[in-house]
Amino acid sequence: MSRWIEESLHADFRTALKADKILYDSETDKQRLVLFENATFGRVLTLDGVVQTTEGDEYIYHEMLAHLPVLAHGAAKKVLIVGGGDGGLLEEVLKHSGIEKVTQVEIDAGVVDFSRQYLSSICKAAYDDPRLDLVIADGLDFVAQCAERYDVVLVDSTDPIGPGEVLFSETFYGKAKDCLTPGGILVTQNGVPFLQGDELKNTMRAFKALFADAACYLATVPSYTGGPMAFGWGSGDAAKRRVDLATLKRRYKASGITTRYYNPAVHQAAFALPNYIAELAG
Repeated sequence: MSRWIEESLHADFRTALKADKILYDSETDKQRLVLFENATFGRVLTLDGVVQTTEGDEYIYHEMLAHLPVLAHGAAKKVLIVGGGDGGLLEEVLKHSGIEKVTQVEIDAGVVDFSRQYLSSICKAAYDDPRLDLVIADGLDFVAQCAERYDVVLVDSTDPIGPGEVLFSETFYGKAKDCLTPGGILVTQNGVPFLQGDELKNTMRAFKALFADAACYLATVPSYTGGPMAFGWGSGDAAKRRVDLATLKRRYKASGITTRYYNPAVHQAAFALPNYIAELAG
């Protein structure tokens, strides 16, 4: 029998997804994982009652978090992913043959094991790729001690509650910046600005103090309700955000990747912000 699963992440706004079948419901030592089937979204994963990813629309979030900074960089060989235990971001990054190494730091090994078993449609064979170095550790601890340098650092965190809260701190951002090569790019997920305005405002305040070029860009992910979601962008090289359309098209074609949401025109348009978001971003 189906039932409705309600998400109450925001104090004044609640959403619910119909669960046609509960596939998994258990707690790891870090968080509670629930997986269910929905006729429109396919398999839906929630952590501590908050939707993390769905088979139906995960490609939007993961493509925009992966391909936009990788193609903006133009010569990325090493990528660091903090979080992203469902493997969707990892799978998108590894589509680029020019990427020689991806280090993924995930705090909860149980999420990775779970995703390999139940969300193979999202992670596919990414966790078997020889270019992957999977590290089970706290993200802040890792970047604080990181001696290696990466061309792109991607923070695929949960919302700033529980284990994910530290990944929105100025301390974390500063240490993550130290993991970048010169001209490298840091991108973070920053929630839905209409409902989580302080999250974006605080991140952008920190980024402006850390980076020569600090901005944010947008994507609309249906299961992340309340408006478009924001991604924070920081780099020491302002030219990376201003790559012209012809160059992006050339890089996109040369990459050989296939996408359902991302394309070079969307890449450029994603940095055009509605006024209310531009005000939050400062």
